[in-house]
Amino acid sequence: MPNRLKYNQIENKRYINPKDITIESGYTIDVFAEAINTPSSILFTEDGDLFIANSGYTSGKADISIFRNGAFELYAEGFKPPLTGINYRNGNLYVSHKATITVIKKDGSREDIIQGLPSYGDYSNCRVDFGPNGKMYFGIGTATNSGVVGNDNLWLSDYPTFHDRPGSYIILNGQNFPTDNVLGKASETVYTGAFSSYGEPNQPFEIKKGIVKASGSILRANMDGTDLELVAWGLRSIAYIKFDASQRLFASNNGYDLRGSRPIANAPDEFCIITEGSWYGFPDYAGGDPVTLSRFQPEGGRQPEFLLYSHPSLPPKPYAVFPPESTIIGFDFTKDYRFSSIGDIFIAEFGSVHLKSIGGFSVQYPSTGYRVSKVSNNGGVSTFAMNKSGFPAYITNEGGFGRPADIVFGSDGALYILDTGTSNREDPSDIIPNTGVIWKVTKSG
Repeated sequence: MPNRLKYNQIENKRYINPKDITIESGYTIDVFAEAINTPSSILFTEDGDLFIANSGYTSGKADISIFRNGAFELYAEGFKPPLTGINYRNGNLYVSHKATITVIKKDGSREDIIQGLPSYGDYSNCRVDFGPNGKMYFGIGTATNSGVVGNDNLWLSDYPTFHDRPGSYIILNGQNFPTDNVLGKASETVYTGAFSSYGEPNQPFEIKKGIVKASGSILRANMDGTDLELVAWGLRSIAYIKFDASQRLFASNNGYDLRGSRPIANAPDEFCIITEGSWYGFPDYAGGDPVTLSRFQPEGGRQPEFLLYSHPSLPPKPYAVFPPESTIIGFDFTKDYRFSSIGDIFIAEFGSVHLKSIGGFSVQYPSTGYRVSKVSNNGGVSTFAMNKSGFPAYITNEGGFGRPADIVFGSDGALYILDTGTSNREDPSDIIPNTGVIWKVTKSG
């Protein structure tokens, strides 16, 4: 095993052992770097540099480091968490952080080229990528789980008027959802409609105007941030976008959760090809199917109904689907047949954890994810690498994957997997600082 690179001098609190990971036959996995603080993005540039981004989830300080002379050193800081992604073009580093896209230029100067994105809700704006038309593309997540602001939205007290906005004119059914008023008297009930502020009900056949900076959308702009345009909308949590060698734009889109005023069960994560002008189903479709189907009804709960009276179009079917709450994020395409078939897609599954009542006790159980999957050219999904136990490292104390978040092929042809870290056993949503890892996968023999 090669020497592991230490990201910092803080003692690593995580046991790491690649032998605890099972991987597809013909490949070897090892550790490239460890003791990284909540990394969210990894990038190899055309100039041969390696960057990693610290999301800022645990420290509140989002920054970027560069690999130089056998070690990582701070490159840029002062970004607004969460820092969700980085990309590189013509000597400039493009940084996606809360509501903002910033460019760091060759001379070290920086400029916020896009500001004021509607990223103050549940999901933020994601990394940028560059299209064949010389434009910059990026995604914006939704404000809510499924179209309705409710008491599950932790940002509500800070942004009480924030809500989802559509990308085209829509007509609403007038369905409203009651909640205890968390912004006023707890004994008071408020009614909230779709695409509306908390406590603002919909009227039957109410019309909402579409905007360019729509929730759950893909946008594009010139490389300097000007001439912002809407490409597609109706996605939910757009975690990552990237063009393939055929200039098709792919997006990882996380499905609805079982929470809030309008919980939806069994919604898959979607891996989508983005077609300009399309609507992808939010808030009334999941995996290309209507949420009015019985399988989306929460156990003992209400069957979801359509929020929209009529839909902009029939949403495209995903290129591939993943089990509910796999939390698919970063991905990359095979470019060298010596590693895998050209066009195979490797994708990181961050995973999720829930509490389940067993014998009167609340017990944590991991649902899906915590692995790297492979999507073949026909859209089929298979597991490429996962912990031998099938569970995340924090559950079993094994030395394998914690929370895989990003994937990229290096110039050496190896596959690099960015692992954000291992979770706090008492609170799985809390990532333990300085437990991030970069795993390196090579073809054996």
